[in-house]
Amino acid sequence: MAKLTEVARRLRESDWLIRPETQRLFALLDGALFRTRAVGGIVRDTILAMPRDLAEIDLATELPPAEVMRRAAAAGIAAYPTGFEHGTVTLRVDALVAEVTTLREDIETNGRHAVVRFGTDWARDAARRDFTLNALYVGHDGTLFDPLGGLDDCLARRVRFIGDAATRIAEDRLRVYRFFRFSASHAGEVLDPSGLAAAIAAAPETAQLARERVGAELRRMLAVPKVARTLKAMAEAGLVPLSRDALALLRAYESQSRRPDGAARLALILVDCDTDALQAEWRLSNDAIAGAGRLLAAAQLLTDFAINEAAYRYPALLSEAVDVAATLSGWTEAAKLALREQLEALQVPRFPVTGRDLLASGMAPGPAVGQALDRLERQWIDSGFVLEREALLAQVAP
Repeated sequence: MAKLTEVARRLRESDWLIRPETQRLFALLDGALFRTRAVGGIVRDTILAMPRDLAEIDLATELPPAEVMRRAAAAGIAAYPTGFEHGTVTLRVDALVAEVTTLREDIETNGRHAVVRFGTDWARDAARRDFTLNALYVGHDGTLFDPLGGLDDCLARRVRFIGDAATRIAEDRLRVYRFFRFSASHAGEVLDPSGLAAAIAAAPETAQLARERVGAELRRMLAVPKVARTLKAMAEAGLVPLSRDALALLRAYESQSRRPDGAARLALILVDCDTDALQAEWRLSNDAIAGAGRLLAAAQLLTDFAINEAAYRYPALLSEAVDVAATLSGWTEAAKLALREQLEALQVPRFPVTGRDLLASGMAPGPAVGQALDRLERQWIDSGFVLEREALLAQVAP
């Protein structure tokens, strides 16, 4: 009873609910009559007191999408028909973005796309969602509406499919990946047996999914605090191309880092994978690959005890690089602490020589200038940054 009272308080007093922008949308969409309620992640994570971006919320409504658009236009609220044929309209009020979706039920699915029918039946709308903890609704005043009994699963941190797991997956095979992601992020990597069996059985059929959708799920998984055991289960099901060595590194990393990071995980995966294939499979941006590559390079310098060079070349990456290096080398906490103290005490000045200096000394323009700069920079780093400009320039023959 005390727990339910606390849940009611969290919902009623939540920042996202009481903010004027949210209440304006509820007023616009007959929230006082409970014809519109918040749903999904914002409700689930408020109940669990989990941090969440409060700039975006999902709303479910009895109003058809055309009526939502009409009311928004009349009220001067920006509205975008982002998924109009499936009942979704996106509204923007100042900094708040709300995805408003009309209550619906699937009348035809093929695992990727669904034909839906709009309605006003909240229980049917709930029944077409993926997991019980995502089928929770909250009214304008914080009143919880739980048509499927999902609150118990939410409080117990159980990720359980609504109804028959295989049926839910057949409606949208991306739910295979969502099952693993939510099990990692909200269930402490405890995999519901029936859900796991259905996900494994459906794994071969996920090949037809758009790689963009799959990649989005996997990129989000890399940012979850604990995900190594879940990725291992996915690899065994043939859902992710991760070797035993990569999985072992990811597991070790979680014991090395207090705040596991997606870029660090990607850096460790790059140790033992085909980078081009992984980028294509997971739809990773060039920036993400380059960032992970820099982090891995910094970590490898630390594992080689090239501390000066790591500090000079990658100053912004050192904190994460220490954890990655510790994972690669199996360092103890004491060794990591000693390295961090050494890095914190290290003062890295600006390299004192430029290309203009070399030209002024008599060198002819051309590739030799860059080569000389690289050689002098190496000497300067190896000296512990003590070689001064004049000493370095004295080594250059005009």
